[in-house]
Amino acid sequence: MRSLDAVEIRTLFQPIVDLETRKTWAVEALARCTRPHFLDPQALLHAAVDQGATGRLGRLLRQCAFEACPDQRIFVNIHPHELSSRWLVRADDPIGFHDAPVFLEITEAAAFEYFDLCRSVLREICNRTGAHLVLDDIGAGYSNLTRFLELDPDVVKLDRALISSIDTDPRRQKMVKHLNALFTDLGASVVAEGIETPSELAAVVDTGVAYGQGYLFARPAFPIPDVDWPHGIG
Repeated sequence: MRSLDAVEIRTLFQPIVDLETRKTWAVEALARCTRPHFLDPQALLHAAVDQGATGRLGRLLRQCAFEACPDQRIFVNIHPHELSSRWLVRADDPIGFHDAPVFLEITEAAAFEYFDLCRSVLREICNRTGAHLVLDDIGAGYSNLTRFLELDPDVVKLDRALISSIDTDPRRQKMVKHLNALFTDLGASVVAEGIETPSELAAVVDTGVAYGQGYLFARPAFPIPDVDWPHGIG
């Protein structure tokens, strides 16, 4: 892991779509490695954890993502082990030099498991650099509203588990609608993840959620793919 360099990293981007304008609002950066034994992104991440190199890898991935997409809002994933690493808090980290807004994304489960680190380190970084905190996978089974209030994220991403088949499940539609109203009222923007069919999109639009992400719009690619908005969805 410590011999990995930027030449071996490629970054794909998936649009996060404004459901009102139907245009790309931001992109999520997804890293891929060209080394044969790291073609699976999870294998790359597990190796970094095993070798104590998550901090170095995270910085390398941010560097590659920001260089590949200098003028766009970018969501970048943060591994919780990075929070105790000296790499993330360094003043020369690429987070502080991107020309457009940066969104630091951590899963809800990791945020609550490493709650004190998230509250101190991530919030300090956001305050210092102007980056925004994002809680991912909301609704996947770990929700704790008290800790949510203390973390005060700028964006929440509703897990695919809530969005899958939402078009055929009125109770799921009501839940997403109420979650959207709650999080919006608390000052967080809401993204519905994993939208894969026109019917799911139509149901999400009806709930009032502002942003969407999923294979229906575009698969991760480079350059940033255009948004494929299905016909007939208002």
